[in-house]
Amino acid sequence: MSSVEPPLHVRSTFGLRETTPVALGPDWEGGWRCGDVVLSPVADHARAAWSAKVRETLNPDGVRLARPVRATDGRYVVSGWRADTFIDGTAEPRHDEVVSMSLRLHAVTAPLERPRFLMQPPVPPWQDVDVFVAADRSAWEQVPLRGVKGQFEPSTADGRTSIELIGQLATLRKPVHSPDQLVHGDLFGTVLFQGSEAPGLTDITPYWRPAAWAAGVVVVDAISWGGADEELVGRWEDLPEWPQMLLRALMFRLAVHALHPRSTDAALPGLVRTADLIRLML
Repeated sequence: MSSVEPPLHVRSTFGLRETTPVALGPDWEGGWRCGDVVLSPVADHARAAWSAKVRETLNPDGVRLARPVRATDGRYVVSGWRADTFIDGTAEPRHDEVVSMSLRLHAVTAPLERPRFLMQPPVPPWQDVDVFVAADRSAWEQVPLRGVKGQFEPSTADGRTSIELIGQLATLRKPVHSPDQLVHGDLFGTVLFQGSEAPGLTDITPYWRPAAWAAGVVVVDAISWGGADEELVGRWEDLPEWPQMLLRALMFRLAVHALHPRSTDAALPGLVRTADLIRLML
């Protein structure tokens, strides 16, 4: 959570000068509530502006979507902050509902064009977003992580174990034919639930992959770290090319674990356990 509250000039530009910011928990990733609006620090300006523009008009079935609040001069991002409508709820372990919501969301994001920033390779000096770009590519490129060799090497035994496991899993890949489209690739732990209301979403983290892959990332995360029952894997087996999508989702998460400087040893055992599950399906 951001410990620095949004400065007065930012609040003023969003028309929130008279409000007192209240820090929100991890569900809003460092956001501060100002009345009915949440101000959040922005890690990547292009992605934040893109997400705001998309969320302004997107209408997925059965999803409460936080809408962007423009500044008084029409901007989506001001001095590294964005503004969104506040929606009630907290993250809950309702994993099947998150997968179901991902399918409804991606039915309406399918026509969206591929943003230019998703076509660009990661470049040093690496930012957080570059780690995720490199990890995403590693699950699909012929030789995983070849493009970042020399730029980044895992410094821990834990990271090297992840790289070895990625290499083993890469040999199990088969060609897939599902079309790439705009998907939200980080739904686990970011969907807000409030009783029987529709699930809520505060942001869209864009990737250009098949819709079933995004569902696979939810399942991999939920089994590895969310305490989900192992049957979650089988309950969604009707999704297109499901075992291969799970395989690539797992390789993606292992690569994030290997590359991200804030990864912890505690994350790997869950991923190894999920790898054993997915191997049985292939």
